[in-house]
Amino acid sequence: MNVRAVAARLLGQVLGPGQSLALVLPPALARVAPCDRGLLQELSYGVCRWQPTLQALLDRLLERPIDPRESVVRSLLLTGLYQLHYLRIPEHAAVAETVAAARQLHKSWAAGLVNAVLRSFLRRRTELLAMLEMDREAHTAHPRWLLDALERDWPDDWPAIVAANNTRPPLTLRVDARRFSREDYRLRLADAGWTAEPAAAPTALILAESVEPTLLPGFASGWISVQDAAAQWAAPLLDLHPGLRVLDACAAPGGKTGHLLESAPDLDLTALDRDATRLERVRETLTRLQANARLVVGDAAHPAAWWDGVPYDRILVDAPCSATGVIRRHPDIKLLRRERDIAALAEAQQTMLNNLWSLLRPDGRLVYATCSVLRQENEKVVAAFLTAHPDARESPITADWGRALSHGRQILPGEAGMDGFYYAVLVKRTPVLGGESWRLPF
Repeated sequence: MNVRAVAARLLGQVLGPGQSLALVLPPALARVAPCDRGLLQELSYGVCRWQPTLQALLDRLLERPIDPRESVVRSLLLTGLYQLHYLRIPEHAAVAETVAAARQLHKSWAAGLVNAVLRSFLRRRTELLAMLEMDREAHTAHPRWLLDALERDWPDDWPAIVAANNTRPPLTLRVDARRFSREDYRLRLADAGWTAEPAAAPTALILAESVEPTLLPGFASGWISVQDAAAQWAAPLLDLHPGLRVLDACAAPGGKTGHLLESAPDLDLTALDRDATRLERVRETLTRLQANARLVVGDAAHPAAWWDGVPYDRILVDAPCSATGVIRRHPDIKLLRRERDIAALAEAQQTMLNNLWSLLRPDGRLVYATCSVLRQENEKVVAAFLTAHPDARESPITADWGRALSHGRQILPGEAGMDGFYYAVLVKRTPVLGGESWRLPF
């Protein structure tokens, strides 16, 4: 089937019902020939990344809006504009193949519209692009609410954040330190013909070019995993030691779970997630890494339903969030996330943090993490938590990455090649009775 038709159909699911690209792309890739999969991914990610810009162009090219029920036709038009504006596909081929896709989608009535719109863009390109300079959303390819939030939270940095969000992310690896040093594995890559450079985290390497990870030396045997360098700071911040009892809340798909198990031997680790299907991905990850953990289906915000009553020495709360720090990897976030979501997410994060705190042993350490850059989900959540819990103290993060906030530390997208990530380290005070330190009899 015409790869542009497949792209339009899956993008229609994103732009229409609001499905995530991660959900609809894999089955679509399975339906096209291997030689077309690269183009399908390029069209899918590219249209999502630049949709605010492409939609602004389309609005100026159409005489009247497209019926909202025709999300596939709208997606096809955006796909055509993306090819003409951002890709090096010959113009005649891009137009002809996109028109042909309309017929394959059983939208013959739209073939003439697609042809007219794309050819009109080619004639008016200079004029139209000049008009976009005056449109903030179109010029930045970001929705207005997100631009406003970024400018409010990061008045000096928001242009750099926006620029980083619109770039293609690097392929970053995590080397299993149980097996190799980072330099040893980098040399193995070089012997196999791939170039990589050390990244900001001690176990991270950034490849000079993207490649299918399964082709890299030792991937199937668990020597390496794909994980951004920013996400690789969770394990060091937990200060892990052999034999500790650890909870990885919200563990799926298992990247951080694997890193925790690689960081210290003989951890008694519980990987928790409320989605049983996603928890299977954790199992698959651990099998590849030749690591073991206790997998539990349960909601981190309601531990009474699954906790066995034995406290943890360490807890990682990788909280569900807006994911505004990883837009370059998941550009559909700009399309699917809404301003009203942020307050609800912050409330859920607060509930989760409050309820998991009671599971932590005195002197235990909890790391709160998100892949958000919005203060409402990050330092404001931690500030409210500290106010409500006098038995909690923050352990400041002293590091040469990110930037210190009033509470916690923030990495912004693109800094040292990393994704946007937030961390805060919280330690439970040992109760004091009669002026002397006293440990609970656990």
